Amino acid sequence: MTEAETILEVRHLKQYFGKRDFKAVDDVSFTVRKGEVVGIVGESGCGKTTTGRSIIRLNKATSGDVYFKGQRIVAGTRSYTDAIAHAKVDARQRVQELRRAGDAKAVREERARLKAFVAEQRAQIRAAHRDHKHCVKLYRKRLQKEINELYDEKEKTAAPAELAELSAQRRARLKEAAGENIVTKIQMIFQDPIASLDPRMTVREIIAEGLRIQGIRDSAYIDGKVFEMLERVGLVKEHAGRYPHEFSGGQRQRIGIARAIIMNPELIIADEPVSALDVSIQAQVINLLNELRQEMGLTILFIAHDLSVVKYFSDRIIVMYFGKIVEIADSDELFAHPLHPYTRSLLSAIPLPNPHYEKKRKRMIYVPSEAHDYSREQPELREIAPGHFVSCNRQEMEIYQRKLGKSCDGKGT
Repeated sequence: MTEAETILEVRHLKQYFGKRDFKAVDDVSFTVRKGEVVGIVGESGCGKTTTGRSIIRLNKATSGDVYFKGQRIVAGTRSYTDAIAHAKVDARQRVQELRRAGDAKAVREERARLKAFVAEQRAQIRAAHRDHKHCVKLYRKRLQKEINELYDEKEKTAAPAELAELSAQRRARLKEAAGENIVTKIQMIFQDPIASLDPRMTVREIIAEGLRIQGIRDSAYIDGKVFEMLERVGLVKEHAGRYPHEFSGGQRQRIGIARAIIMNPELIIADEPVSALDVSIQAQVINLLNELRQEMGLTILFIAHDLSVVKYFSDRIIVMYFGKIVEIADSDELFAHPLHPYTRSLLSAIPLPNPHYEKKRKRMIYVPSEAHDYSREQPELREIAPGHFVSCNRQEMEIYQRKLGKSCDGKGT
């Protein structure tokens, strides 16, 4: 895939729950390029859905940042408060040592360093709160500034007869920018097509809810958009007056998709959109998403269990285990050269409709304590080959690089 604009960037995202800090998502970082489909796979409870819900702000992130179209829309503050607490403990110990040594000057310098560090971290906390709360307003201001700068440059070289037209274009674009809502540019398709639809609302009310929240009151316009979305997802306008219980599972999921795309999003987070459906219906929904991706230029973060579906639909795949990313690679590369033992165990579990293959297929069981020795060095996400990242330490990295080299040369697997 050619290099494209990065539309989503997740930096050190952490999502902890409860007083004991259950780590549902633990230091996750990745990027998504405009127009691509990125699959997130892993077993139940690995943090896939929580990652998606944190990106779309349904969960308040514990720590880390999410940037969408260059604007920070999620900003957790736990890392800053933890850094302050650790710095105070360390400074207290150093001050005690310096006092015993009788170095009063060094004590004052240490306290000054601590004060400056705490002030810096608190400034970061204030900036995080501001960006998280006012991301829509900040994005609008940024857009308006970029538009003004663009038209200022155009007007410098424009002929006098063109200035009136450029001025009109500037005003139109500034008015459009003033109504932009960056948060609604991300929409989510939920896993359960039954629980995600309000049983007391008609299909029309469900699909149109986002438009009404944005302040649109023109019933004729809303009806037209709802009918258009229904037809786009393979339903008919007569369905608009019905209730969710009157539809099959596949039809309900189509309603959920219509509810998402009516907001004209740029990024869709599809949270296991086919896991509750029959296999034949799964194919229909996946094909529908593929068509919408092409028609609307959508970027999709696709969360799923079924690796076969992910391989067919995704450009790149992220493998998660216990809240952490263990491997990232292009779809074909990951299936051809899986490196992390957990990825290999997932792939070994894929059944194929071939009785001869199934008789010989060996399941690989991933046991972290047996697969790794991290007593000396902890793992981190390292680039083993261009675009292929694996969670490993330096010793494992060398092993993976040798293994990958042999596989690519055709000398081994």
